[in-house]
Amino acid sequence: MTTTNVHLPVEEIVPTAIDLRREFEEAGVAAILGELDRDLVGLAPVKRRIRETAALLLVERARARLGLAHRAPTLHMSFTGNPGTGKTTVAERMASLLHRLGYVRKGHLVSVTRDDLVGQYIGHTAPKTKEVIKKALGGVLFIDEAYYLYRPENERDYGQEAIEILLQVMENQRDDLVVILAGYADRMEKFFESNPGFRSRIAHHIDFPDYGDDELLEIAVRMLAGAGYRFSPAAVEAFRAYVAARRTQPHFSNARSIRNALDRARLRQANRLFEEAAGPVGADELSTIEPDDILKSRVLTQGGRIGG
Repeated sequence: MTTTNVHLPVEEIVPTAIDLRREFEEAGVAAILGELDRDLVGLAPVKRRIRETAALLLVERARARLGLAHRAPTLHMSFTGNPGTGKTTVAERMASLLHRLGYVRKGHLVSVTRDDLVGQYIGHTAPKTKEVIKKALGGVLFIDEAYYLYRPENERDYGQEAIEILLQVMENQRDDLVVILAGYADRMEKFFESNPGFRSRIAHHIDFPDYGDDELLEIAVRMLAGAGYRFSPAAVEAFRAYVAARRTQPHFSNARSIRNALDRARLRQANRLFEEAAGPVGADELSTIEPDDILKSRVLTQGGRIGG
């Protein structure tokens, strides 16, 4: 007689308790937050909010596994702050965090501006916006300078059509797409006042502060190290003076302005080495930024704070 083994479905065992600290580590949340600490200088209030958000998501996931009443939290966000304060980098880490915790399928970030969403003629905006949304599904859609979507002074502007599509998707597909709106704080506030539908769909508002002088200097040192360069001790003080002067000038963009300043310093270093070298130059000379490479910046020579 032949015996047939029948495999009955095994009921999923519902745990009676969950070790949140263990979940925190195993889900990779600790690793992502560690990356934020390593990759971004300062931003303590932002990092605290990200950690708090991660804790909320972890607790909601634990409640679901324990069979408790739960609801998926609203995850759409607003990042406000000046340029160069790390908003895009934090959005990338947030996408990874949401993926690790099971709140989005893919965990990728699609970063766009108005031009990627709004068309220039009738019938052009809807396909553009829907195509961007299609690419972002399963992840995070990051809309930088989101207030440019709304231009009430232009009767023929098609931004409102993109807004209406986004609002519908944010409501109906919030389990498969997280939208982060970003931009200057004052302009974002006016944008929300003009478009209350966005405000009602966004639960997390995170403000990114400007960096202080010491933080900008640390960012510069890290950027140089990443490119295989370093400041000489005297160049550190020269760059500190540069930062103090540059922050008082228009169009200062935090870390972006620091990156641009370092690019120009490397340009001046290359020209200095080419013009002044009497013989072969070694690795140390090729890798060191000296005071003159900074002090000849127009920020200092034309600002009257330090002679070139």
